[in-house]
Amino acid sequence: MRKGSLLGAGLACALAIAGTACAEAPPPQMPAVAQPNAFALRLLADHNGERTHKGAPPLAWSHQLAQEAQSWADRLARDDRMYHSDRETRHGAGENLWSGTAGYYSADDMVGGFLSERKMFKPGKFPEVSTTGRWEDVGHYTQVIWPGTQQVGCAVSHNRSHDFLVCRYWPAGNVMGSAIN
Repeated sequence: MRKGSLLGAGLACALAIAGTACAEAPPPQMPAVAQPNAFALRLLADHNGERTHKGAPPLAWSHQLAQEAQSWADRLARDDRMYHSDRETRHGAGENLWSGTAGYYSADDMVGGFLSERKMFKPGKFPEVSTTGRWEDVGHYTQVIWPGTQQVGCAVSHNRSHDFLVCRYWPAGNVMGSAIN
């Protein structure tokens, strides 16, 4: 994992849609929680700042989720493209992805990509939570503020041209039919 630099070039980032969760029973064990490093603390603070604003309980940092996110971020960097891992690979955890030009974006910018979807969010029952009528337009944001989510772990990997951020969430949000404010 490396620290992103300050926003330099105004190149657009690409966002992949957060995977939706089914109303399945979660795996019995929650991921282990560990003390995050400075980069992780910034990511966690950005998540929790928005959660506090929305009245959701704060997230704890999960070392296990961060390790799993690192493995997936490394794969995205090798493949030089963004795509979600399958639900089984992530053991039912939620997942947000972000990508941008290598070296131009800070942790705040990266999570800011998720939070920018706030402008299209409307409270309601998932998936009826977007002013555009497309839940995909707010799926990253709703995962960040999902009230039942308790832990997050994120990681960044890069190649010559792109940085890839992967955040994993436990338990997963974006559960069909569940209310979110």
